[in-house]
Amino acid sequence: MTSEWGEKSTADLMSAYVSKEAGFGVPKEGWRICLAHVFKEKRKPFQAKDVSLSNLWEHIGLGIRYLRWWYKKTQVEKKAPFIDMFHALPLRQIYGAPLGGIGGGTITRGWRGEFCRWQLNPGMYHYKTVIADQFTVCLRRGGQTVYQQVLSVEHPSTLQGWNWGYCGEYAFYHALYPRAWTVYHLPGQNVTLTCRQISPVIPHDYKDSSLPVAVFVWDIENKNDYALEVSIMFTMVNGSGHKDDSSGGHWNEPFHLEKEGKALSGVLLHHCTAVNPYTLCISAREQPDRKVSHQTAFSPSGTCSGLWSDLMTDGRLDSPSGSSPPTQKGEKVAAALAVGCSVPAHGHNDVEFCLAWDMPLITFGSRERKHVRRYTRYFGSKGEASPSLSHYALTHYKEWERRIEEWQSPILQDSSLPSWYKSALFNELYFVADGGTVWTELAEDADVSGGVRSEDGGLPAQPDVIKEYGRFAYLEGQEYRMYNTYDVHFYASFALIMLWPKLALSVQYDIAGSVVQQDLTERLHLMSGRYSPVKTKNVVPHDIGDPDDEPWHRLNAYLIHDTAGWKDLNLKFVLQVYRDFHITQDNQYLKDMWPICQAVMESEIKFDLDGDGLIENSGYADQTYDGWTVTGPSAYCGGLWLASLCVMCKMARLVDTERTYQHYKDILDRGSAAFDKLLWNGKYYNYDSSGRYHSNSVMSDQCAGHWFLKASACGEEDYQAFPKEKIQSTLKSIFDLNVMAFAGGQMGAVNGMRPEGVPDRSSVQSDEVWIGVVYGLAATMIHEGMREEGMHTAEGCYRTVWERLGMAFQTPEAYCEKNIYRSLAYMRPLSIWAMQLALNMTQKDQAPTTGDSDEVGT
Repeated sequence: MTSEWGEKSTADLMSAYVSKEAGFGVPKEGWRICLAHVFKEKRKPFQAKDVSLSNLWEHIGLGIRYLRWWYKKTQVEKKAPFIDMFHALPLRQIYGAPLGGIGGGTITRGWRGEFCRWQLNPGMYHYKTVIADQFTVCLRRGGQTVYQQVLSVEHPSTLQGWNWGYCGEYAFYHALYPRAWTVYHLPGQNVTLTCRQISPVIPHDYKDSSLPVAVFVWDIENKNDYALEVSIMFTMVNGSGHKDDSSGGHWNEPFHLEKEGKALSGVLLHHCTAVNPYTLCISAREQPDRKVSHQTAFSPSGTCSGLWSDLMTDGRLDSPSGSSPPTQKGEKVAAALAVGCSVPAHGHNDVEFCLAWDMPLITFGSRERKHVRRYTRYFGSKGEASPSLSHYALTHYKEWERRIEEWQSPILQDSSLPSWYKSALFNELYFVADGGTVWTELAEDADVSGGVRSEDGGLPAQPDVIKEYGRFAYLEGQEYRMYNTYDVHFYASFALIMLWPKLALSVQYDIAGSVVQQDLTERLHLMSGRYSPVKTKNVVPHDIGDPDDEPWHRLNAYLIHDTAGWKDLNLKFVLQVYRDFHITQDNQYLKDMWPICQAVMESEIKFDLDGDGLIENSGYADQTYDGWTVTGPSAYCGGLWLASLCVMCKMARLVDTERTYQHYKDILDRGSAAFDKLLWNGKYYNYDSSGRYHSNSVMSDQCAGHWFLKASACGEEDYQAFPKEKIQSTLKSIFDLNVMAFAGGQMGAVNGMRPEGVPDRSSVQSDEVWIGVVYGLAATMIHEGMREEGMHTAEGCYRTVWERLGMAFQTPEAYCEKNIYRSLAYMRPLSIWAMQLALNMTQKDQAPTTGDSDEVGT
């Protein structure tokens, strides 16, 4: 297998670049694109009109019930629906690496330099390009300004007093999250600027990684025979382009802070909304050879020629003292900061900026409770932290970069790994911070146990890991607004358990505490049209809530289906418990989780209706593939069930009695035999055992249970559920049919494929490619010695999303072979870190034994 097609798509992204400048310190690996690039393919989001007639008839009841619910939600309650089927996000092929750490909000800067996606209010996204948020360069020689340019390719209708329209053919963007570089060659000036943005997203760090800050370092290369004075100006509007920017009462003030012998100055932009007020801060260090100046306030409307002239006059701004008056209703205000330095002939210099934002106390949509963000543990919760945050960032970013490079270098320098994989592995991590993520402190009166204490088979009211490391939540997707959607977290959790394991365990404690809770309030479930309880006991919740309501306190925002009837959520909880224990070796965690695992497994055993050790499915029986009707035992749920029994046997041997082990081992033995008898067809496991038309379809994710066993170093000898030769035959069938017989083998693995080599179109999801599932499938192939096939399978998804469709930093849940995508910026593709775990484990197996290793975090 070759990937010449992949190399061509990479080259296409840079084909418009006309300069030979490579920039300053830009790494080889990552995602690179010329600012003049235009994506040829324009896709549309999935809509009702894309449903086939057969599927439309099957779901007509759902459509009517959803429409009624949607109308009530949007027109009566004036709330945003958790999934808006009528207003899917249009594809904007503009996004770059987000700014900020984890859980304090994010601001996304596009690959052309625009500030264009905002998540300051927790979990609620605002997609607006704020055109006045820009960097501008001023070159001076001999006391005269010779060049002044906004570093933007835009030609806006406002701010006409500025020099817009930088030629994108002379610049490129390069992302290797959590850093990104933009290289600007200044035509005719013999000067190259490299803007490097750094966010403090650092594995195994639970302090700096929580900070709502980003640093911009501008490296300036002067290729002339004479020195230049160079100034960079950073302009920022007080707000995010939201309508509340002009609600009145916002104001700016300059500040100066000196601490530990290092000083900085800048402007604070106080955004004084009634709900979740915050302060933006732009700042720079004061150093003997740097000239820092500011403009406290200017109007980002009109021509704004005064600010432009101010900079052009001497490369500095007026730097008035005192704060600006509060804005009037309908008025907006912005601020500017400029830093200048001398750059010798054929020399180099740099300037630094920090952007910080401080929204320490947050309320969700219900406004019922105040939550305190994680970073306030170190910087206070009074809303006065912006100067200190900025000072800390500007004096610590070099250490952040050292630690980031130390983490990434072993992978980047591994010549056996392809370049596309290195880009995908790190850049897909954007979602850990930009998944509507919140990271809060545990309230003093909080009780996560659900009311059942340890001595009664439950949890401590405040487990140590949550007290020390806080509560963590991220959305299923920026369009699917539910926190910690558990069936999807099952895939994405590999990124957390490998890089921030304490956060992974914190999520598990929260979920475990919710298992024993119940909410017997009857509500209408839109798929069935029936009323049933919101949450029953001993069932893992679908999610922990909607950020437009009250997460952690009102579970199961998802009301399409009755989630109490879905079996895979409980099974996925059990599998994650053991995998997490295997990776962390946290004995207290295993001890705390064991009774919860027993409770959910015993609640599943009742579905073994005929006593053959295999649970039955009925209707929409598994959560992940909720668009596929399942009858009888299925490859997906049945495989998860057997894998769960395997790990229950393993855990019983570790923390319980031989009697408990034998209980689960007996069910496993009977279940394995029944699974094989009902589903194995000689080449792969059938989709289900119904005998209907699609029951022998090849499901790309049918080995999910086996995947988790391999990731947990389980599945051998006493803990084996799936014979190795059958798993390898299945993976070969999937590769031959779902991968190579689909889209020329260049778009990953389609969910369902008929044995005759055409996609299964029996449901709205069966002919989709799910990127996160494909990465998990690739990991399974690597575990089974099919590394080349696994890499080829995953490469198809990366090339399609990042290089062909223009979906960088918004990887969707799904795309079809043509025309359609679904749910931009989705959680599941974080599962690419399962591929890295598989690579680590196979390399460790091949290496001479030298004792234990903690390499899993790399």
